[in-house]
Amino acid sequence: MLIVQKFGGTSVGSVDRMRNVAQRCIAAQQAGHQVAVVVSAMSGETNRLLGLARQVHDDVNDREVDVIIATGEQVSVGLVALAIRAAGGKARSFLGHQVKIVTDSAFSRARIVSIDAEPLRECFASGEIAVIAGFQGVDEHGNITTLGRGGSDTTGVAIAAALKADVCEIYTDVDGVYTTDPNVVPSARKIDRISYEEMLELASLGAKVLQLRSVEMGMKFGVPIHVRSSFSESEGTWVVPEDSKMEAIAVSGVTVARDEAKITVEDLPDTHGIAWRIFAALADASIVVDMIVQNQAYDGTVDLTFTVPSLDHKRSMETLIAQVPDLVGRAGERIKADNDICKVSVVGVGMRSHAGVAKRMFELLAQENINIQLISTSEIKISCIIARKYAELAVRVLHDGFGLAGA
Repeated sequence: MLIVQKFGGTSVGSVDRMRNVAQRCIAAQQAGHQVAVVVSAMSGETNRLLGLARQVHDDVNDREVDVIIATGEQVSVGLVALAIRAAGGKARSFLGHQVKIVTDSAFSRARIVSIDAEPLRECFASGEIAVIAGFQGVDEHGNITTLGRGGSDTTGVAIAAALKADVCEIYTDVDGVYTTDPNVVPSARKIDRISYEEMLELASLGAKVLQLRSVEMGMKFGVPIHVRSSFSESEGTWVVPEDSKMEAIAVSGVTVARDEAKITVEDLPDTHGIAWRIFAALADASIVVDMIVQNQAYDGTVDLTFTVPSLDHKRSMETLIAQVPDLVGRAGERIKADNDICKVSVVGVGMRSHAGVAKRMFELLAQENINIQLISTSEIKISCIIARKYAELAVRVLHDGFGLAGA
C-alpha cells in the first residue's frame, strides 16, 4: 500500500512528539508500505510568526507574510526527517517548491493547481520516507504561497490524490469525528464511517476536525481519509463515499458556528438588480456570504438579511456604504447588524429519505424557548441562526433529541 500520513501542529509540537511521529512512519514502512508524511508547523508557531509580521505590517494577505509563515513548516520537515533517521530509518524532506506544489497567486489563501509527484516516487524507490511541508506551495512566478488555516490537511489529501495513495491518514489530537463537540456534550459518540458529503457539511458548519478544502479534494479524487489520534493506535473515523447503511440514520451530527454575524439592509426597492448590486460589492471585497433571506414588506419594499463571518461584519458594512450608498444610506442608516448570533445545524445523508427532521428540530428548540431568526437547508442539513447565548443549550438539546448519545 501507499500511505500518506499527515500530522498537525500538536502532533509535532515538541521534539519528543516528533520522535513519536518518526516511530509511526517507520512502523508503517516496515509493514511493507510506501510512506509519505505531511507535517504542519509546530503548535503555536504560525501564530507566533503572524504576530511578528503584524508588528510591521497590517495586511496578512501579502507576499512577504507568506514568506515568513511558511518557515514554520520548513523547520518541522527538517526535524521530522532527522528524527526518522535518528530512529534508524531513511528520510528526505521536501518543501512546497521541491515537490512541486503549484498554486495560484492568492497569498495566504492559495489554491492548489497541480502537483509533480515524481520526486516523491524517486524517494520511495530509494527506500526513503518522504517528509513534505504542509500548508505551502509556489505560484507560477516562483513566489512562496500558503493555503490558509488548516492548509496542511489540504496538502495531505492533495499529495494522496497525486500519488493515487490507498489512504490519507490525518493524525490529530482527537481520535476521530464525533457526533458533536465532546467538550459541549460529554455523551458525544465517535462516528466510525461518515460520507464525504456529511463531512463537508460538518466542516463548513463549524466542526474543526478537518479543513473544508481537504474534504472537497478527497471527494473529488476519491481519496479515503482516516481521521485518527497521534496518541493512540485505535481506529478513528473513515471519510468515504456514501453507502446505503449511512442513509438509515436521519441525523449524523450537530454543529455550532459562533463566528457568524447577521446584517440586514432595510427598505430596499422591490425591483430587479438590487440583490446583485449588494452581493457584487461584497464579492468584489472577497467577503464570503452564507445564509440569505429576502422579506417583502407591505409597503412595497424588501428587507435583505444575510450572514457573514463575524470578523468581516464591520468591513461588510463599510463596503456597502462605500459601494452602494444609494441603497444602504450614506451613513449606513438602512443597515442593521447583529454580531451576537450563532448558527446551529443538524447534518445527515438520511435526511433525503426521512421525513420530519425539520419538524423535530424546530420542536426541540421551541421547547427551550429558543427563537429562530433565519433558516437554511440543503438535502442533508438544516441550519438555524439563533442568539449566541443559546449555543451550547441548543447543541445539547438537538444532540439528545435526535438520539446521538453514545452508549
